Amino acid sequence: MFTIYNFIIQLVSVLIVPLAFISKKIKKGVIGREKTFKFLKSSIKPKDQIFWFHCASLGEYEQGLPIFEFFKKKYPKVKIVLSFFSPSGYEIKKDNYLTPLTVYLPLDTKKNAINFIKILNPKMAVFVKYELWPNYLKILSNCDAKVFLISALFRPNHYFFKWYGRLLSKVLLTFDQIFTQDEDSKELLKSIGINEVSVCGDTRYDRVLQQLEKKVNFESIEKFIDKKTCLIAGSTWQQDHELLIQYINKNPNKIKLIVVPHEINSKEIIKLKNKFKNTAELYSDFDNKSIHQKETLIVDCIGILKQLYKYANIAYVGGGMGNNGLHNSLEAAVYGIPIIIGKNYKKFPEAVDMISNGGMKSVRNYKEFQKCLNYFIDNKKVRQECGNKNKEFIVANKGATQIINKKIEEFLKN
Repeated sequence: MFTIYNFIIQLVSVLIVPLAFISKKIKKGVIGREKTFKFLKSSIKPKDQIFWFHCASLGEYEQGLPIFEFFKKKYPKVKIVLSFFSPSGYEIKKDNYLTPLTVYLPLDTKKNAINFIKILNPKMAVFVKYELWPNYLKILSNCDAKVFLISALFRPNHYFFKWYGRLLSKVLLTFDQIFTQDEDSKELLKSIGINEVSVCGDTRYDRVLQQLEKKVNFESIEKFIDKKTCLIAGSTWQQDHELLIQYINKNPNKIKLIVVPHEINSKEIIKLKNKFKNTAELYSDFDNKSIHQKETLIVDCIGILKQLYKYANIAYVGGGMGNNGLHNSLEAAVYGIPIIIGKNYKKFPEAVDMISNGGMKSVRNYKEFQKCLNYFIDNKKVRQECGNKNKEFIVANKGATQIINKKIEEFLKN
């Protein structure tokens, strides 16, 4: 199985180069990965102690951040290497307060894995959720590093639990400990002989609670909302936009809408703006004098969504109407507001739980979206009740970070 896997990875490494000419996102990744080895060689000395933290993208970074911060503070003399696979993570977080050693992770070829681990010679490696690269894990198994997987979430359809993935699943033995979000993941791992597993929950609950400690204000947003009921639609895609456009165009002056698309593409942003009937403005073009006259604000910059949710009376979290995957609803829930999502959410335990609790509503089409949104707009008491349920849900699930940090420290001391 490793032979087949390595053949596929080598093939990808060849095909990805021409693809870079037609995709800006792929191009950023290709160029960034070419610089990784040279940058690390010039930045790391043989005597340096290294903690390596790896995330697929921005979501996993936010998930791992409470853990990363703890070990940065606990071991100030240790150098941290932070790696991303996706440009959407690296490009946003390449300049961060954790470490100047932030890089793209080279593709998971055997040669790349050997070279990368040789340069780092890490004392510890931490992977987040399900970002698992067989060659990197195999090479790590042959060195002295303590290796951990945090906030892990597995499902029966993962290739590790299929007949064709059983040989690759042996790389999971590399981990000194796997910290899962739920009992089901632990049982799945146990079924294939992986027993060094602890159920600790999801660090995202701790992370979003940290948001409340940061007092970030946006005066222009306050002027735009002008004390009216506000819906913030975060991490949205085209299928989500269709609902929002139809609602605003059919219900003028009903609500203030702030749209924060998942992908910021200038041409697509302009197209989106033009679909609203003269009611929309871009965040980058806002004129403070006339701000309150607009009905829709489209945020065409990155990195501020989780701070914006505090201004919402109602949140719509994107990704669930299509197949892109539901985005982080916990960032909205922590502010004690009701949440609307699309129809595809069953793979996201927090969404399943919040719907069961009554703080989140799922809609399948525009008719359901309109009915649900109007209900929240017209019933302040219902909004408060649903919002309180979401906030209580967040608080009830906190604590994973402390458990994980304590267990990892025990391993590092041994």
